[in-house]
Amino acid sequence: MGITYADIELIRGDDLALERARYLKPSQVSRVQVSALVDSGASMLAISRSLARLLNLNKVDEVQTELAHGEVMQAEVVGPIEVRFANRRASVDAVVIEAETEVLLGAIPMQGMDVMIDPKCERLIVNPDSPNQARMLLK
Repeated sequence: MGITYADIELIRGDDLALERARYLKPSQVSRVQVSALVDSGASMLAISRSLARLLNLNKVDEVQTELAHGEVMQAEVVGPIEVRFANRRASVDAVVIEAETEVLLGAIPMQGMDVMIDPKCERLIVNPDSPNQARMLLK
Protein backbone atom coordinates (compact mmCIF):
# COMPACT_ATOMS: atom_id res chain seq x y z
CA MET A 1 0.00 0.00 0.00
CA GLY A 2 1.24 3.50 -0.79
CA ILE A 3 1.30 6.65 1.27
CA THR A 4 -2.02 8.39 1.80
CA TYR A 5 -2.60 12.05 2.68
CA ALA A 6 -5.87 13.81 3.44
CA ASP A 7 -6.85 17.44 3.90
CA ILE A 8 -8.41 17.74 7.34
CA GLU A 9 -9.41 20.56 9.66
CA LEU A 10 -8.29 20.67 13.29
CA ILE A 11 -10.33 22.81 15.69
CA ARG A 12 -9.74 23.59 19.36
CA GLY A 13 -12.51 21.71 21.16
CA ASP A 14 -12.69 24.15 24.08
CA ASP A 15 -13.29 27.00 21.62
CA LEU A 16 -16.19 25.10 20.04
CA ALA A 17 -17.80 24.71 23.48
CA LEU A 18 -17.38 28.44 24.14
CA GLU A 19 -18.83 29.24 20.71
CA ARG A 20 -21.88 27.05 21.39
CA ALA A 21 -22.34 28.92 24.71
CA ARG A 22 -22.01 32.19 22.77
CA TYR A 23 -18.87 33.34 24.58
CA LEU A 24 -16.89 33.28 21.31
CA LYS A 25 -17.79 34.34 17.80
CA PRO A 26 -17.15 31.78 15.04
CA SER A 27 -14.24 33.91 13.83
CA GLN A 28 -12.57 33.57 17.25
CA VAL A 29 -12.43 29.77 17.20
CA SER A 30 -8.88 28.42 16.74
CA ARG A 31 -8.77 26.20 13.66
CA VAL A 32 -6.32 25.14 11.01
CA GLN A 33 -6.46 23.24 7.71
CA VAL A 34 -3.66 20.69 7.31
CA SER A 35 -2.60 17.89 5.04
CA ALA A 36 -2.26 14.81 7.26
CA LEU A 37 -0.44 11.57 6.68
CA VAL A 38 -3.09 8.86 7.12
CA ASP A 39 -1.82 5.77 8.94
CA SER A 40 -4.29 3.16 10.16
CA GLY A 41 -1.36 1.42 11.90
CA ALA A 42 -0.96 4.39 14.24
CA SER A 43 -3.40 4.85 17.11
CA MET A 44 -3.85 8.53 17.77
CA LEU A 45 -3.67 11.90 16.11
CA ALA A 46 -0.10 13.21 16.32
CA ILE A 47 0.80 16.89 15.92
CA SER A 48 3.89 19.05 16.31
CA ARG A 49 4.53 21.25 19.34
CA SER A 50 4.14 24.37 17.16
CA LEU A 51 0.68 23.24 16.01
CA ALA A 52 -0.34 22.53 19.62
CA ARG A 53 0.72 26.08 20.51
CA LEU A 54 -1.06 27.56 17.49
CA LEU A 55 -4.32 25.92 18.58
CA ASN A 56 -3.61 26.81 22.24
CA LEU A 57 -4.25 23.22 23.35
CA ASN A 58 -4.00 22.18 26.99
CA LYS A 59 -2.07 19.19 28.32
CA VAL A 60 -4.48 16.46 29.41
CA ASP A 61 -2.11 13.52 29.91
CA GLU A 62 1.33 12.09 29.26
CA VAL A 63 1.98 8.74 27.55
CA GLN A 64 4.83 6.58 26.43
CA THR A 65 4.71 6.27 22.65
CA GLU A 66 6.68 4.44 20.01
CA LEU A 67 7.67 6.34 16.88
CA ALA A 68 7.72 4.77 13.41
CA HIS A 69 11.46 4.10 13.54
CA GLY A 70 11.12 2.27 16.89
CA GLU A 71 12.22 4.98 19.33
CA VAL A 72 10.14 5.01 22.53
CA MET A 73 9.58 8.40 24.11
CA GLN A 74 7.47 10.13 26.74
CA ALA A 75 4.99 12.44 25.03
CA GLU A 76 2.46 15.02 26.11
CA VAL A 77 -1.19 14.51 25.16
CA VAL A 78 -3.24 17.63 24.41
CA GLY A 79 -6.86 18.26 23.62
CA PRO A 80 -9.63 18.17 22.99
CA ILE A 81 -9.38 18.63 19.22
CA GLU A 82 -12.22 18.24 16.77
CA VAL A 83 -11.01 16.62 13.56
CA ARG A 84 -13.11 17.19 10.44
CA PHE A 85 -12.98 15.45 7.09
CA ALA A 86 -15.66 15.73 4.40
CA ASN A 87 -18.97 15.62 6.30
CA ARG A 88 -17.48 13.82 9.31
CA ARG A 89 -16.06 14.91 12.65
CA ALA A 90 -14.60 13.37 15.80
CA SER A 91 -13.40 14.80 19.08
CA VAL A 92 -10.02 13.36 20.09
CA ASP A 93 -6.80 14.10 21.96
CA ALA A 94 -3.43 14.32 20.22
CA VAL A 95 0.10 13.19 21.00
CA VAL A 96 2.59 16.05 20.73
CA ILE A 97 5.82 15.39 18.85
CA GLU A 98 8.57 17.86 19.75
CA ALA A 99 10.13 17.87 16.28
CA GLU A 100 8.56 19.75 13.38
CA THR A 101 6.65 16.96 11.75
CA GLU A 102 3.59 16.45 9.60
CA VAL A 103 0.24 15.71 11.18
CA LEU A 104 -0.44 11.99 11.53
CA LEU A 105 -4.06 10.79 11.43
CA GLY A 106 -4.28 7.44 13.23
CA ALA A 107 -6.95 4.78 13.72
CA ILE A 108 -8.81 6.37 16.67
CA PRO A 109 -9.83 9.58 14.87
CA MET A 110 -10.46 7.59 11.68
CA GLN A 111 -12.85 5.26 13.51
CA GLY A 112 -14.52 8.20 15.23
CA MET A 113 -15.26 9.77 11.84
CA ASP A 114 -16.10 6.40 10.22
CA VAL A 115 -13.62 6.95 7.40
CA MET A 116 -11.25 4.53 5.73
CA ILE A 117 -8.35 4.33 3.34
CA ASP A 118 -9.20 3.43 -0.25
CA PRO A 119 -6.03 1.46 -1.04
CA LYS A 120 -6.60 1.42 -4.81
CA CYS A 121 -6.83 5.21 -5.09
CA GLU A 122 -4.62 5.88 -2.04
CA ARG A 123 -7.02 8.36 -0.49
CA LEU A 124 -9.16 8.77 2.60
CA ILE A 125 -12.87 8.22 2.01
CA VAL A 126 -16.08 8.23 4.01
CA ASN A 127 -17.11 4.64 4.75
CA PRO A 128 -19.52 3.77 1.91
CA ASP A 129 -21.30 1.21 4.13
CA SER A 130 -21.88 3.70 6.93
CA PRO A 131 -25.46 4.19 8.15
CA ASN A 132 -24.77 7.94 8.18
CA GLN A 133 -23.79 7.80 4.51
CA ALA A 134 -26.92 5.81 3.65
CA ARG A 135 -29.15 8.38 5.37
CA MET A 136 -27.41 11.21 3.48
CA LEU A 137 -27.99 9.44 0.17
CA LEU A 138 -31.71 9.14 0.95
CA LYS A 139 -32.11 12.88 1.44
